[in-house]
Amino acid sequence: MKSIQMNQTFVHAVLFVLACACLFPFLLLFMSSITDESSIIRNGYSLFPERISMDAYAYLWTEASTMLRAYGITVFITITGTFVGLLIAALLAYPLSRKDMPLRTSLSFIVFFTLLFNGGLVPTYLVYTELFHLKNTLMALIIPGLLTNGFFILLIRTFFSTSIPVPIIESAYMDGASEFKIFYRIVLPLSLPILATIGLMLTINYWNDWFNALIYVTDAKLFSIQSLLNRMLSNIQFLQQNTLGSTQGQAASLPTNAVRMAMAVVGILPIVCIYPFFQKYFVKGLTIGAVKG
Repeated sequence: MKSIQMNQTFVHAVLFVLACACLFPFLLLFMSSITDESSIIRNGYSLFPERISMDAYAYLWTEASTMLRAYGITVFITITGTFVGLLIAALLAYPLSRKDMPLRTSLSFIVFFTLLFNGGLVPTYLVYTELFHLKNTLMALIIPGLLTNGFFILLIRTFFSTSIPVPIIESAYMDGASEFKIFYRIVLPLSLPILATIGLMLTINYWNDWFNALIYVTDAKLFSIQSLLNRMLSNIQFLQQNTLGSTQGQAASLPTNAVRMAMAVVGILPIVCIYPFFQKYFVKGLTIGAVKG
């Protein structure tokens, strides 16, 4: 009994150390964002700054209204893109997981082929802007992410193939259930673990996406939070490198390094706050996904 308790204590201690190691980068990031710029230049990044300054957040506060609008756009595209992307991936993965589906192997290869090759940036840009006219629209921030998730489709297909018992589907057929009803009432509830995992991946991808906005969006009212923060940082660097005369000293005094860290804090804070609430869905999915023998 004592040996078991000692082993549990050791395991808990190791997990505590690992948890602290995971929290260390976030703590360093936050402390660097409230460090005076001159202290960063002189001493580097530190958990215990020589001088605390809120200049970085004061600079971001000057764009508070713009950032709130960007946050709203990011939340919208993240929720919409995650829901629609997960639905499309599941709807495509389910028939690919069925061994009796015609052309199953060929269609699976087409999905896999998209992981190896793509049309390139210029053809993709021309298709979205000239053919579908998505430039300067919210759809330009959502649709590209929906069409590049072949890896997620293959993951869900593998889960369907290995974790959904065939006898359950066959018994549903015998009871007169349609394909859609089987998918909605049986397959999806048994697949919550993989759906929660893929959904979290899609959420992080959409939240952190800035490249699509850089390519397809020039209207400042449609900037996402990541794109806005990236452009603000570029503006600071431009001012420092290209200002002349009396404004050169003011531009040089901008807290570039601290602002960079403050932008990272602002960008990841919502995800860090929301992520713990997703944990229960993983546990619940594992429980519901269990099949009694």
